[in-house]
Amino acid sequence: MNLFNEVITAKEQLSKVVAATPLTQNLNLSDEFKSTVLLKREDLQIVRSYKIRGAYNKISSLNTAEKAKGIVCASAGNHAQGVAYSCNLLQIKGKIYMPKTTPKQKVKQVQLFGKSFVEIVLIGDTFDDAYASATEDAEKSNRIFIHPFDDLKVIAGQGTVGLEILESYKEPIDYVFVPIGGGGLASGLSEVFKHLSPETKIIGVEPKGAPSMKTSIIDGKNTALKTIDKFVDGAAVKQVGDMTFDICRKNLDDIILVPEGKVCTTILRLYNEEAMVVEPAGALTIAALDFYKEKIKGKTVVCVVSGSNNDIERTAEIKERSLLYEGLMHYFMIQFPQRPGALKEFVNDILGPNDDITYFQFAKKNSREVGSVVVGLELKNKKDIVNIKTNMIAKGFEFQYLNENQDLYAQLIG
Repeated sequence: MNLFNEVITAKEQLSKVVAATPLTQNLNLSDEFKSTVLLKREDLQIVRSYKIRGAYNKISSLNTAEKAKGIVCASAGNHAQGVAYSCNLLQIKGKIYMPKTTPKQKVKQVQLFGKSFVEIVLIGDTFDDAYASATEDAEKSNRIFIHPFDDLKVIAGQGTVGLEILESYKEPIDYVFVPIGGGGLASGLSEVFKHLSPETKIIGVEPKGAPSMKTSIIDGKNTALKTIDKFVDGAAVKQVGDMTFDICRKNLDDIILVPEGKVCTTILRLYNEEAMVVEPAGALTIAALDFYKEKIKGKTVVCVVSGSNNDIERTAEIKERSLLYEGLMHYFMIQFPQRPGALKEFVNDILGPNDDITYFQFAKKNSREVGSVVVGLELKNKKDIVNIKTNMIAKGFEFQYLNENQDLYAQLIG
């Protein structure tokens, strides 16, 4: 296997189909981190992610008989859009398995890009569930399965992102931050840099709730996680590919795990400050800069913005996760006195002038004297939580702090 040569071949194959996306300096991030921060805008692809590169490179390489049978794939969203668009362009029938939890926006886009050439099957709660059903279907129907990441042609297609970066920027690049889901993009891109710019450090970025590549590298073998946080849907897989694991273990200089709440803060910031709409996986690399700020000072840094397929219906959850991460949203189970004026006393004596009650729900009444109430507070200053807890103790309000009790939080709020 000569992956680098495959990437060179893929670039020619994709030249008339895939846009060469911009590599542009972001002035706000450059100023904040005292470095030159360049964004590789794969969110500007026609399918709004880099996944078209691998999907088209693989499907177009099939022989006539294989194309006539049609193809099968599994995806949490972006790979499906790349496959659907490729099927439409090449006039090939495709059956696409996606988790039931896939954002509606992504499902709609898959149908839009594939039109009459694709059939969508929603099944299971995770990518791994959809993957199991899709591979079973492919085996029974004797159709080619288009893997989202663990395939040489797919990896090579994703690797063209690395070629474009080096063609666009002729000065030395110190760091490239690349998101990791199954590892296809990280594998292809890192192979290009190891050949053409070996001094560049390649930093993989995974969501903290789905650290499949980092866990595997630490374990020294491809390891399946038992559970994952599915929020960063474009990068949340229980197990990376065998091929991508071998390549990333060899090529990556480090892997950063970014909390999902930090990803949400970054999504909101990019929208408010840059008018950029990115999905959670697309925000991963920019969110990671905070964890590397001392190392990248004075350096040239590239962040691959992998996609922008975000669903507007997720906005409330994104804001909530961001506020929780930033220490500005707090939930309590409070034993509330069942008497007139109790709520007024709570507002006047417990809360500060800038604190806001955003959630107030009776859970149950324990007696005639008190009732269990779940209260959500949004603060302007995260330090104010200390005074709120102190005031509740001083005034005799018994409470449980739900932010530190995830099981109870999930049951009552999540």
